[in-house]
Amino acid sequence: MQRIETSLPGVYELRPVIHRDSRGVFLETYHRAKFTDLGIKDTFLQDNHSGSSRGTLRGLHYQLQHAQAKLCRVIEGEALDVAVDIRVGSPHFGKWTGVHLSSKEQNQLYIPVGFAHGFLALTETVQFLYKCSDYYAPSDEYGILWNDPALAIDWGVSSPALSQRDAKNPKLADVQRQFLPRYSPQ
Repeated sequence: MQRIETSLPGVYELRPVIHRDSRGVFLETYHRAKFTDLGIKDTFLQDNHSGSSRGTLRGLHYQLQHAQAKLCRVIEGEALDVAVDIRVGSPHFGKWTGVHLSSKEQNQLYIPVGFAHGFLALTETVQFLYKCSDYYAPSDEYGILWNDPALAIDWGVSSPALSQRDAKNPKLADVQRQFLPRYSPQ
């Protein structure tokens, strides 16, 4: 597994070794000891699977009391996966990074606690899997507006398919600071 730095410290693209032959492919998508060697020490407790059609945008989501690190990958299709640093006091507060995930490349995106997360389905169908370091708690779910002008995320679309909730998420500047994670230097 190769760790590729992104523009946000702590957010990594991961590229596996893919073994291809006439029968198909084999790859290792998670190996705790190897991930620890790469600097990813989270214990993942829950796996999620999202199926989406082209133009569907999910996010930007985060949890506060049950904050989740995420390990994201696409097993069918292609998606733009985005992480936004929303940690109050972070030198990268309000900055984002995006990685093109695809079933062909089998690359992954690791997003640590303290970041909002969202993705856009780029192909007719996208099967998106992600591991989480804490359990989903519906009462602890928050969101940031996907097209917040201050974030200036280049999604490449102007009118994606959104849930009603995601369409009504607040801009980052409108979120009261007690509802955002705090930055603590390592």
